[in-house]
Amino acid sequence: MKFRCLMVLVISSVVFLSTPVSASPDNGQVTVIHAGSLIDGISQSARKQVSVVVHDNTITGIKAGYVSIPGARVIDLKNSTVMPGFMDMHTHLALQFSKKSYSEGFFMDAADYAYRSVGYAEKTLMAGFTTVRDLGDRYNVTISLRNAINKGEVAGPRIFTAGKSIATTGGHADPTNGVNQQLKGDPGPKDGVINGPEEARKAVRQRYKDGSDLIKITATGGVLSLATSGDNAQFTSEELDAIVGTAKDYNFMVAVHAHGVEGMQRAIRAGVDSIEHGTHMDSRTMSMMKKHGTWYVPTILAGKWVEEKARLDDFFPAVVRPKAASIGPLIQNTFKKAYKSGVKIAFGTDSGVSAHGDNAKEFQYMVEAGMPPMEAIQSATVMAAKLLRKEDKLGSISAGKFADIVAVKGDPLRDIKLLQQVSFVMKDGVVYKSE
Repeated sequence: MKFRCLMVLVISSVVFLSTPVSASPDNGQVTVIHAGSLIDGISQSARKQVSVVVHDNTITGIKAGYVSIPGARVIDLKNSTVMPGFMDMHTHLALQFSKKSYSEGFFMDAADYAYRSVGYAEKTLMAGFTTVRDLGDRYNVTISLRNAINKGEVAGPRIFTAGKSIATTGGHADPTNGVNQQLKGDPGPKDGVINGPEEARKAVRQRYKDGSDLIKITATGGVLSLATSGDNAQFTSEELDAIVGTAKDYNFMVAVHAHGVEGMQRAIRAGVDSIEHGTHMDSRTMSMMKKHGTWYVPTILAGKWVEEKARLDDFFPAVVRPKAASIGPLIQNTFKKAYKSGVKIAFGTDSGVSAHGDNAKEFQYMVEAGMPPMEAIQSATVMAAKLLRKEDKLGSISAGKFADIVAVKGDPLRDIKLLQQVSFVMKDGVVYKSE
């Protein structure tokens, strides 16, 4: 028994700090982080040997050299590169794809999804992602997860969630695709399925009632839904206008799943905020995005993952496998073209398709496609904060921002893969991980 207790203590001290009971730092606590290298999210180069001063949950100053403040807690990261907490603009914390994903919904209740999401949220935080957008779940689980994290009841990133995605009948996020006729029913706006402008408005208002932070719609077919098309347009322009107009009334952003050009262009003309995936995006679509100020969230990681699984005979249902094989390999090249074209890009992975905690692989794929490491890091910090309209508090290490800070050993500007080995995580002034 003594040996077992000793081993538990050793393991917990080596791997990471115990999750704090409260999500708030001690009142009056001053912390000084000695950073060997600092990427602040704004500057185009790293600063060497600086101190980041944190008071409670707020960054209060950046000082040259390793300063000492009487009574302050000192965190020694002299051998590390310190950065703002990463931000993933496309996650699904209530799920993680497996061979069982197409059947488990018949056996899992809302509470089952909720309990599972807690572990996924913690993995995401420990990977260095202190803020995420969740773009679609079941039972509005991530609304409750967000609230629990904000109260300090569980550990996880700061969540901005869409709750249930909005689709059209038979569309990518119709929850009854592929089931037998007895179970199909006729889901409506409350369930995230609309037909016509009036139902579109009702669905947006329902998300406000549910407590969502933003709106997610599936403007085209998708890879993983049990339907034949992966890219056909699935909303009329009138429906899109109704969604965007109502969303603006409620101060909602609108994020748009889209693979096909026609669906993307209708959504851009309607005034949506971001295009997710964007697989078949062409030069005209990119020009429209630049004209309208539309953001692009690439999710290369998801494309790589579905391409890999499509090679397995028994992983995807027959209707899904050809879509995964044809669409998945295209996303990285689309990203390459969009970056060269000058489209605004924010970091996103579609994690929940791939495994939670692997989010930082997206950095590697972005750099492989031609984005410099510093810009890749900025896509997950200051650029993501701008997409969220939260750049006043998030996205950089500067005075007045929330103390969301991560670190890796070594120089990620030389080896971007180091971002997959985060060794320090502070969120809102609380240290969740430290070697």
